[in-house]
Amino acid sequence: MTTCVVDANVAAKWLLPAAGEDLIDQANHLAALHVRRELQLLAPDLIGAEIGNVLWKAVRRNRISRTEAENSLRRFTDLGIQLVPTADLLVQTLQIAVTCDRSFYDSLYVALALNAKTELITADERLVNALGSRFPVRWLGAF
Repeated sequence: MTTCVVDANVAAKWLLPAAGEDLIDQANHLAALHVRRELQLLAPDLIGAEIGNVLWKAVRRNRISRTEAENSLRRFTDLGIQLVPTADLLVQTLQIAVTCDRSFYDSLYVALALNAKTELITADERLVNALGSRFPVRWLGAF
């Protein structure tokens, strides 16, 4: 089975209303492949906190209700994405962040992709433009 790392930018597309969002079809396709066990999705365990923060912001901005946010968080958990402890990736993550002048958070996903010998799929086009030529970072829009 093929494996790839997904970041919170991709996961947020599964959980928030589609109005104004691009790449929804591509994100949903990845999730469907995962559910059908044709693709294994990985993420650092930090993704839970990032998704929680995205949903919290959506509630604060009246984009979704608290109940919708709670249901979205359950849907995310129910997907069963394999979560990898960040503690195993810290040194490599810092090296990537400092060398490439990227956030520690973004670099954590890159480090996981390197360790898992797979690609990071992201909806963050700036991250792809900054690191895609040096690391296995691919844009969701290419799928």
